[in-house]
Amino acid sequence: MRLSLILAGVSAAGLTLPALAQTTPPAAPAPVGIAPAAQPTETLREAMVKAYRTNPDLTAERANLRATDENVPIARSRGLPGVSTTSSYNENLYDTDDSGVSPPRQGTVGVNLSVPVFSGGSVRNSVRAAETRVEAGRAGLRSVESQLFTDVVSVYLDVLRDEATVRLNQQNVRALDVNLQATRDRFEVGDLTRTDVAQSEARLALAQSQLRGAESRLISSRENYIRVVGTAPGELASPPPLVGLPANPDQAVATALEENPFLEGTRKAREASGYDVRVARAARLPTVSVGVGGDYYNRFGSIPGPGQAAGIRNDGFATSAGVSLSLPLFQGGRPAAQVRQAQARESAAIEQVTAAERGVIAQARSAYAVYQSALRVIESSRIAVDANRLSLEGVRAENSVGTRTILDILNAEQELLNSQVQLVTAERDAYVAGFAVLAAMGRAEAEDLGLDGGPLYDPVANYNRVRGSLSDWRDDAKPEAEATRTVDTPAQTPVVSGPIDPQPR
Repeated sequence: MRLSLILAGVSAAGLTLPALAQTTPPAAPAPVGIAPAAQPTETLREAMVKAYRTNPDLTAERANLRATDENVPIARSRGLPGVSTTSSYNENLYDTDDSGVSPPRQGTVGVNLSVPVFSGGSVRNSVRAAETRVEAGRAGLRSVESQLFTDVVSVYLDVLRDEATVRLNQQNVRALDVNLQATRDRFEVGDLTRTDVAQSEARLALAQSQLRGAESRLISSRENYIRVVGTAPGELASPPPLVGLPANPDQAVATALEENPFLEGTRKAREASGYDVRVARAARLPTVSVGVGGDYYNRFGSIPGPGQAAGIRNDGFATSAGVSLSLPLFQGGRPAAQVRQAQARESAAIEQVTAAERGVIAQARSAYAVYQSALRVIESSRIAVDANRLSLEGVRAENSVGTRTILDILNAEQELLNSQVQLVTAERDAYVAGFAVLAAMGRAEAEDLGLDGGPLYDPVANYNRVRGSLSDWRDDAKPEAEATRTVDTPAQTPVVSGPIDPQPR
């Protein structure tokens, strides 16, 4: 596996590695500001395993690929022998010219074998096109896997970020509530004015409204987590560092152009469209087939004696063999139109490859830029948090000696909160962007991530099972749902546990 350690194990308390801005980072650091306060009950790896097993988008794409697999035996069947049987029974009810020797009743049973010999290359190219589209479908399945895991990382980090934001806002509300009580006490003794009390009340009300907004965003993030993963989030562990990140955007682009599954799928689709042109051209060529048939007939004793005397039997067996040649001479321009149509679709497929290349390049470069920017924001936000915490302590001390106002304290409280929220947001953005870089490079699939929890889905197994199937009666079992439903999942709440900032404010 290229990245068997991309999601290395997480300790029970979560990793707490420093997030340093680097030009050539060997790994994306694990976020620390958004680490859970309680004992973790679920890791990012476990969430990915759940989504891999039960997400309906992924299970539906697997079913689509199985349907694409069937195009190969369908195309091959056009070049294989065909056997059919016919039977009939005729009763002659009335004939004015009845000579007395024609049978009034007759039954026949026949078997016919037809073997196509030459079809102008239509069958061969149809099979090649079908096989190439199977390869494109496998690349598409890999692309869906990659997008699913990117979504899992996003909703996982969204929950951690929003839980941290709620805890920060709860802590801010508690601090402002204590500050308001102290302000009122000092107002009672004449140390402060009514304006100071009003400012404290206004800032507490604003903080409470910000808390309500943070709680609603947390509920939304938890519901999105259920949508993607299939279960409600528990106490989420801090995600492990990402490894295998490129040293620069050029390296990311070079790898993406070689390994991105979506781009690979469009290339395979372009290749298949070339075979479609050859299939269309075959409509102007001759076709040859060989046929053999046998019939048993029985007149059920309806031939009278004179007929038998003339050599007409009541039953017998007849065989026939022949060669059929079909040479189209004029078809009203349909073959040429079909060829031109196939060529136009091939041209579109060629342009789609170029469009996919552009998209992959932009995705890799932009994700890398977001990742690098988020690392810088993390570094700056850590400095800002430390400075704002120190500033708050200083403003409080200066207020106690009368050199600072209550408003100065309130502003310092808000600035500290803003820098803390910015820090946890930047940590989330850095991790998600780092994983997006890996996804653009084609290194965020189930095999790359080394997911445990059972064997990985093998798309080749079904192809090998059906490719050589010749039975007309080999159906699969009745389809049943594989993905889990979430109708029984309770509505989420904004409840969080423990403070995020152990240092008093």
